[in-house]
Parts: sequence; C-alpha cells; structure tokens
Amino acid sequence: METKINTISDFVRELEVTLDYSEIKPEIEAAYKKERAKISIDGFRKGKAPMGMIKKLYGDAIEYRASEDIANTKFWEIVKEQNLEPISTPALADINFEPEKELTFKVQYEVKADIEVKDYSGQKIKKPVFLVKDEDIERDINTMLKSKSDYEEVEKVEDENHRITVDLQRIDENGEAIEGSTARNMVIDLADERVNPNIAKAAIGKNINETFTFSFTDEHKHGEETHKEDFTYTANILDIEKLVMPEITGELVKSLSRNMATDMESWKKSLRETYEKYYEAQSDEIYTNGLLNKIIENNEFTPPQGYVDVLFNRIVESEKEKAKREKRHFDEEMMKDNIQKQAEWMAKWQIISENIARIEKIEVNDDDLKELAEKEAENTGISVDKLIKYYKDSNRADAMLDEKIISYLKENNEIEEFDPSKEAEGEEK
Repeated sequence: METKINTISDFVRELEVTLDYSEIKPEIEAAYKKERAKISIDGFRKGKAPMGMIKKLYGDAIEYRASEDIANTKFWEIVKEQNLEPISTPALADINFEPEKELTFKVQYEVKADIEVKDYSGQKIKKPVFLVKDEDIERDINTMLKSKSDYEEVEKVEDENHRITVDLQRIDENGEAIEGSTARNMVIDLADERVNPNIAKAAIGKNINETFTFSFTDEHKHGEETHKEDFTYTANILDIEKLVMPEITGELVKSLSRNMATDMESWKKSLRETYEKYYEAQSDEIYTNGLLNKIIENNEFTPPQGYVDVLFNRIVESEKEKAKREKRHFDEEMMKDNIQKQAEWMAKWQIISENIARIEKIEVNDDDLKELAEKEAENTGISVDKLIKYYKDSNRADAMLDEKIISYLKENNEIEEFDPSKEAEGEEK
C-alpha cells in the first residue's frame, strides 16, 4: 500500500492511496459471498449459485461497488495509523479501480492546521467592576420582608406603601370617557416598581371614593419607526390597604435568609457576599469573552466550512435537548443565523487555541489528570483510577486544556477595569 498526503489549502488535506489487488482480495471475496446470498439464478436455489457463475455474470458490478466500501474502510484505518485527525466528514474526491490490478482513491478532509497566531498577549481588555450598592441590599431585604407582610384597611393613601383597588376609565384630551376603555376592580400596589410612578404621585393624599387622574406616554418601536401614544385615566378609589411589615425577629431573619443569618447585620453581610460573588463571576465572564473576541479579531480567517457545519449541528442538537427538558418549542429556523455565528466563532477559537497551545507548549498530561482525580476522589469517594479512566473516556483533558490556555491568556494580557455605571451615566449625558 502506498499513501501520500497532499495539501489542498490551509485547512484541507487529501489522502491519496494506492492498493495492490492482492491487498484488497479478502475484502473482494467477502463482497462476493455477501452478494451471492442475495442473488437468484434460474436452476439454483437463492444463494446457492456457483461462485464462478456469480463472478462471470456480476463480477464487475460487485467489485466496483465493493471498491467504494473498501476505500472508506481503508481511509479510516490509515487515519488511525497515521493520526490524521479529520475534523469534519471526509469526501471521496476520486476513485479508480482496475480489477485484478489495483485500487487507487483520493479522500479530502479538513484539519485544524497550524497557523501563526499573532497578538494574543499584551492586549488591554476591559473588565467591568460591578459595585454592590446599599440600596440593592435594602431592596432585596424589603422584598423578602414584604412576602411575610400583611395589609390593613385604611381610609387614606399616606405614601407608596399602600395597595388600592380602583375602577379605571381612559379619557380623551377633552376629558370625555373613551368607550370600551374601562377596567373595574383593578388592584394596584403603589410600591411595585413596575407600576407607573405617576399613579402613586396622583393617589397619595386621596381617600376612599375619591377620584384622581394620571397620564403617561407609551413609546415603543415598530420596525424602524418609534411610535408614541399618550394615555390619560381617571381612577375611582374603591378600597385602600396599608402595608404592614412584619416584626423583625431572629427566627424571621433565619427563615428568610435560609439559615445564613440570625440578625439584620449578618443578613446584610451575607447578601453582600452573595452579590459580590455573583458580580465577580459576571465580571470575569465578560472579561474572558472580551479577551477571546479580541484575539479572534486579531487573527481573522475563514474557518473550514465542514467543521463549522459539524459544530452547527452539535449546537442544534444540544438546544433541541435543552428545549425538550424545559418542555418548550425550539424553532431551529428562527435561531439559524445566531447558531451559525456561534458555530463560526467556536470553530475559529478552537483552531486558534490549539495553535496557542502548540506555540506555548501548553498541554494536559497524565500527572494533571491524576492531580484532578486525587482532589475529586476525596469529595466523591470514587477511586483515583476510575476517575482517570472516566476523564479519558469523556475527553475531560480537552476541557482542562482549554482552561489552561485561557488561564495563560489571562496571565499574559492586561486588565483595564472600569465602572459600567459611570459609563452609562456618561452616555445618558
């Protein structure tokens, strides 16, 4: 057998193979036996015709058809022997079979080729620093306390901590009622952030059976156009209830904090720590994504389409399974463009990251797997050997390599911290 690998493009290789007829004769004979069992010839029971007659009548057709199967089998044998690592579905580019002489074929396949990655260190990448605000803590505590609160009927709306029941009537610019725009017995929590603040402003100071008027403008996009519509309502107050917050006790704090605190001070501290952990995780994710995007931008290239297609199908199947678990509909056609972009991004990153690993000699070895297994064995009780076998069977080393590459990039690029709230204020101005 003779093999030769031709370079078609940066990411496409072609395996050219020449096999002597004697090397494929066992496969040819097996094909004859397989086809013989299916063939009926007059004078013989099905599958019992003499092999000589089978070869004379159908030999060329059987051998030519078998040659394609042989080419496919031999290709994958060579892939394993030579560690060729195709990353998408190979394509038979050419095949030439001469019975009793030789079989030659060419198979093209995509690879994660070596590329010269540039500008993957020394970059300045923005990282948002989200600050925990006292009002966030207070809001969460009030929300949780409110879930244990009660209401008592009163005669007057003193502040926003009231709930009112009203009949609403939309009116026109002349103060006339608009037919078909009435809503009765509407319950409005004036402290709810989702309630238009103009309602609370107009309601405060009013008594039962009094009427107040409020207005607001609804603004929304319709295609490229912005639509605005003014609304004015009169509200007749039918009932008023005052929010009565519960007495703050150690037992209540313990219950609402899920045993994380026993007093208000430790509760606030616990909530602050939870916020800080969450914000740091969000901040790091944004920074990491920004870092990887920057490196991809610095090394723009077109990834092999077959590999992109493989990743696209993998994402689609994953999203289908997720939708099935969550019992919701997955619209593949609607998500097609987003998934395509995601697949292209993943293909670029995989090729770039593997080349960074090659250049910087970053790898995951048996010692790394053993170290991880020893740590997890303490927590799980599973033996180190079983964990190592599981890691190898589940390609855990690939995920560990990706983690090592990202860790290397974080160490070799500069973080530029910023306060997103201040940037948002600047944009508003």
